[in-house]
Amino acid sequence: MRTLAAVRSFPLAIRLLLVNQLGVNTGFYLLIPYLATHLTDDLGLSAAVVGVVLGLRNLSQQGLFLIGGSAADRLGARGVIIAGCALRTLGFALFALGDALPLLLGASILSGLAGALFNPAVRTYVAQEAGGRTAEAFALFNVFATTGALLGPLLGSLLLLVDFRAAAVSAAAVFAVLTFVQFLVLPAREVPAPDTGVLGDWREATGNRRFLAFSLAMVGMYGLQNQLYLLLPHAVARAWGWDGSIGLLFLAGTIANLVFQLRITRRLAARASRARWIATGLAVMGLGFVPPMLVSGARAPHPAYLLLVLAGALLLHLGVMIAQPFVMELIPAFGRENLTGTYYGLFYAVSGLAAAVGSAAIGWSMDTAGHTGLTWLPYACCLALGLASAVAVVRLHRRRALPPDSVPDPMPPRVDVRPRSETK
Repeated sequence: MRTLAAVRSFPLAIRLLLVNQLGVNTGFYLLIPYLATHLTDDLGLSAAVVGVVLGLRNLSQQGLFLIGGSAADRLGARGVIIAGCALRTLGFALFALGDALPLLLGASILSGLAGALFNPAVRTYVAQEAGGRTAEAFALFNVFATTGALLGPLLGSLLLLVDFRAAAVSAAAVFAVLTFVQFLVLPAREVPAPDTGVLGDWREATGNRRFLAFSLAMVGMYGLQNQLYLLLPHAVARAWGWDGSIGLLFLAGTIANLVFQLRITRRLAARASRARWIATGLAVMGLGFVPPMLVSGARAPHPAYLLLVLAGALLLHLGVMIAQPFVMELIPAFGRENLTGTYYGLFYAVSGLAAAVGSAAIGWSMDTAGHTGLTWLPYACCLALGLASAVAVVRLHRRRALPPDSVPDPMPPRVDVRPRSETK
């Protein structure tokens, strides 16, 4: 109830974008987790070709984040959000149309380009509309995103009982509805005329060494979050002896977000500096890999082992809940207001690519553990990554390389929260 009251206290645009993020993650996770299995088992493609198809989606998204951010600054976040959702609709629809390789490659590229457009644009819009309540807005954003990440796989598993095309068409339909609703309802913001060219904006952002250092420091957050799809599912399956138990990871995270995310952000925003909480969250994320590390060498499944793995997953979610809203709040403060999208785009490009390298290293450590019997190795790598990122943020803060904390607007009453006026 408190979360719903907080949602109602924000302007219409924020409320719509929260629902949009729920739909985006539902549609995405309804399809993407099952794509590799469809390509190999249903279409009979080789592992190398599957790697190319999936890799093109990641490359087109990570490599074009900066373009998406610049488009949001120059064309307006609203139009870029709508274009991104429309492209994702087309990309997912192509997955349902056939099995020809050129069609699959086109669908993968369009899906990645869509994410490169609307991810920085949505965050730009939220940062601009939230005013002094940016951290709280992104806390709610995290709640809706996590809920969608749970609903998507559940719906996808049901639709796959029909076939993969049913899941692809349903995912495309979700994005089509989002595109239509945003076109009708999402308010347009006035876009000031740019003072410099696009290349000048990029030079300004990439020349901001403090920002680049912060983006690299955040490799721990995204590298460790990725382990919800790589290392921790493997740990849960080993601990319980049943692959279906993997869903408990996401169920536990969704419940934790719904119950605690907003409370945590509100409490921490009133205490100490944002950098302190970002570093604390990164450290907690790293410590989340200690409980599963303790049972990584177990030879037989046991319910107690499952509880330890889930406890570690909850610590990982807790660390994200502590750090992520303040990270999203801090990013625009590194540069000019009319470069908000550019900074979000560059942040996702840098930290995303760095996180991909980190995840590849953790994957290597998992393979090494399988060959050598050092089952604790990948968990130790995750612990080291989280602590290293936390230390990097602390050092940046001590060197005054991070923007000063902004003064938030007073929090709305916790009992009787009345909606704000829809007009600005």
